[in-house]
Amino acid sequence: MEEKINITDEEALEKEKPVAENAAENTETEETENTAEESTEKEQEEEKDPLTVANEQIEELKDKYLRTVAEFDNYRKRTLKEKTELILNGEKAITAILPVLDDMERAIANGKKTDDPQVLREGIELIFAKLQKTLEGLGVSIIETADADFNTDVHEAIAMVPGMGDDKKGKVLDCVQTGYKLNDKVIRHAKVAVGQ
Repeated sequence: MEEKINITDEEALEKEKPVAENAAENTETEETENTAEESTEKEQEEEKDPLTVANEQIEELKDKYLRTVAEFDNYRKRTLKEKTELILNGEKAITAILPVLDDMERAIANGKKTDDPQVLREGIELIFAKLQKTLEGLGVSIIETADADFNTDVHEAIAMVPGMGDDKKGKVLDCVQTGYKLNDKVIRHAKVAVGQ
């Protein structure tokens, strides 16, 4: 019986040996496969010709350069157009105001000839009305403040008046300086006193 046990132990050892060898072989195979994959990737990187890589970089930089030049050219054209429009609008405004200046010169010349204050007053009122009409033609409008709610977009509060009652709270009470808009853009805020 002892022989049988010894044989069985030997047989068991022999059976375990291939299992251990198979595990070792599997590990070696995995390592070999990983090494092969890494070497394949390195070979692919090395296979790329440096000239090809350089040409790709040149094309990429050339594309960036052309885009930048195009963007700058568009910017230059846009600013040139805006500058031209500003100059033309300025010339248009000055040309429109020159007749009012002529009227002021005539009023001054006539003021030396007459001593009647009523005539002078009427002349100034006519010139003022003509100036307002000219400015309205250019797109300038007055910001209304009479009985208006205080609005920070168009009004600038220079005084808060307390004790005016609840109905006057947050309302414009008095306009100290007239505000103006140019085509719905505020060019000067109306300076106002507001009820508190």
